[in-house]
Amino acid sequence: MKRRHQPNDASTLLFPLALLLVASAGGCEKEQAPATAPAIRPVRTLEIKAGGGGKLRRFSGVTQSSMESKLSFKVSGSIKTLKVKVGQRVKKGQLIAEVDDRDLKLQVQQAQAAYAQARAQVVNARATYTRVQKLYEASSASRADLDSARAAHASARASAGAAAKQIQLARSQLAYTRLKAPGAGAISMVTAEVGENTSPGRTIAVLSSGARPEVNASVPEAFIGQIKQGAAAKVTLSALPGKTFDAVVTEVGVTAAGMGATYAVIATIKDPPAELRAGMAAELAFELAGKAAASSFSVPPVAVGQDSAGRFVYIAEPAGEGKATVRRRAVKVGELSSAGLELLSGLKVGDLLITAGVSKIRDGLEVKLMPGVGGK
Repeated sequence: MKRRHQPNDASTLLFPLALLLVASAGGCEKEQAPATAPAIRPVRTLEIKAGGGGKLRRFSGVTQSSMESKLSFKVSGSIKTLKVKVGQRVKKGQLIAEVDDRDLKLQVQQAQAAYAQARAQVVNARATYTRVQKLYEASSASRADLDSARAAHASARASAGAAAKQIQLARSQLAYTRLKAPGAGAISMVTAEVGENTSPGRTIAVLSSGARPEVNASVPEAFIGQIKQGAAAKVTLSALPGKTFDAVVTEVGVTAAGMGATYAVIATIKDPPAELRAGMAAELAFELAGKAAASSFSVPPVAVGQDSAGRFVYIAEPAGEGKATVRRRAVKVGELSSAGLELLSGLKVGDLLITAGVSKIRDGLEVKLMPGVGGK
């Protein structure tokens, strides 16, 4: 008896499953998912505008009165009295100090005595000349005797005149022992003490006067040519932080101060505060043009990139419908200030500077301009 072959149960189940997998694979090849278009990256831009090329420059200085007088004696001597103190207000003609005048009083007396002697010689010479003149008229004296008597009389008169001038000089020297204020003001400095010996020209005290205080600043030679008399300036004081005062330039130095290549610039403060005192530290600020001022601009530092080729920025060239093409520009940087990073070259007025995402874009990439910054 022959047996009929029976199929294995596992083979019976795997065969239809294999057919199903093949059919599924064929269907995947026929139905592929559609490719998605790359997203257009939005960018923020800053339009480069003309700013006049100006840059705020600050120079250190010190406040001072509009008129300062260094008071000194014209004669030598020991200081006998000192009538003022620092901060004291004085009137015109008020006594500041005195030196010992005893020696000068003796000089006045000596000059007076010399003058009296000279006057006596004049009287004697006049009498002699008169007598010789009469004798000459009576033919009892020679012409030479007459000329000699006349010359002696003239010499005596000249000596008397010189003696009179010596009295005036001695009296002037005596008057110089009293130092007086040339005008009203305040004593800002006293540099001497009673009992000290002083000499002509040595400063005894400093008198500050004038209605409006000034700032005396030192300006380097690179900028002094741009500062003119009458130019506007801003003043800040270390003693009054957070406050700025208007000023106008009244004097511009023409000779370098000391060994350094700096020049003195003096500006008068228009509306000085009551707290202002002479000698305070100050800063004088001017809006000055720098080198390549017409083509330099201050931009956010994040807008500037750097690689092996150097510093660069990205510019957005509008392509319509709110889109733009990225263009790379090589730039030359200048100083970093509170206004931003100075670019000396590479930009022009009207450029749309990309200020965000510099590391994620490249030259030639199409981007979308954010509304209000070029993508109208």
